Amino acid sequence: MTVTNDPVVIGGITVRPGERVSVSLPVANLYTASALTMPVEIINGRKPGPVMFVCAAIHGDELNGVEIVRRLLRQKSLTRLRGCLIAVPIVNVHGFLDQSRYLPDRRDLNRSFPGSAEGSVAGRLAHVFSREIIAQSDYGIDLHTGALHRANLPQIRGNLSDPHTLALAREFDVPVLIDAKLRDGSLRGYAAEKGIPTLLYETGEALRFDQVGIRAGLRGVIRVMRKLGMLPAARRESRRIEAQVATATGWVRAPQSGIVRHQIKLGERVARDTLLCRIGDPCGEAETEVHAPFAGIVIGQSRLPLTHEGDALYHIARFDSVALAAGTVEDFRTEHEDAAGYGSANQPTN
Repeated sequence: MTVTNDPVVIGGITVRPGERVSVSLPVANLYTASALTMPVEIINGRKPGPVMFVCAAIHGDELNGVEIVRRLLRQKSLTRLRGCLIAVPIVNVHGFLDQSRYLPDRRDLNRSFPGSAEGSVAGRLAHVFSREIIAQSDYGIDLHTGALHRANLPQIRGNLSDPHTLALAREFDVPVLIDAKLRDGSLRGYAAEKGIPTLLYETGEALRFDQVGIRAGLRGVIRVMRKLGMLPAARRESRRIEAQVATATGWVRAPQSGIVRHQIKLGERVARDTLLCRIGDPCGEAETEVHAPFAGIVIGQSRLPLTHEGDALYHIARFDSVALAAGTVEDFRTEHEDAAGYGSANQPTN
């Protein structure tokens, strides 16, 4: 007797084993008399396996994850899927249309979970996602990007004190892992309450494609699906990055307002007191040097050459061995930039 998978019901639509269905989940009615809907692609395999959601654009201006999901859905190997993949390329549809991180009332969707059916647009979006997606899943991957004018090194954040989550995080194959605290109202926090291991992937900056981060994210999602038995094993195992777990992270903030001249780049290794940047006034009369408060790797950096006093400039991660972490970052960059045909994260070589 052939063992088959179970049907999945999302938005009142039944997706049977072996079917692939696109669903537009109703969220709210706008004052234009048009409906706001969330696009969902459900691929239900013929054979049993885990149910995993992959989502992007909880913040509407974070585009790298949208492209990762698009490329994932084009993979031919999904025809041999075990279990069910629930892909949500754009969670915050309204923010995506406005190219904005937030919703019209300036609410952060990733602080609104589990939401409410009678709440604001943010609450209703969170409620629909919680009820229709999270409640049916065994695992989750939430794809993010740095904020506007701020770039992140490819990294995984998760509850690394859980051995199973840590194993999946290592399988994602990015250089830096962060044991990140759960935030009230976040998707990952709510999923944790429901016992669903969820990885949060960060790469690049808002409103920009980062080809290295996109390629690494796609490969990471596929590797996790293989680890869970959802996809067949690779015919030839690629070389794996030995991801380094940060022992702590901290932001370096601007001691004064002015024009910033960066001296280091995203992903660079810094020693304690390394010169990070110089901040000067427009007339060139006053200049302040900003130094690293501790040794580590720069995992996040402001892209703007302008700053106000107190603005976040650099996100630095500590490691037991900074030298080992630096080598891992270099190996990662070499592999992905060469494979993608890019000389940098954003610019193709001629």
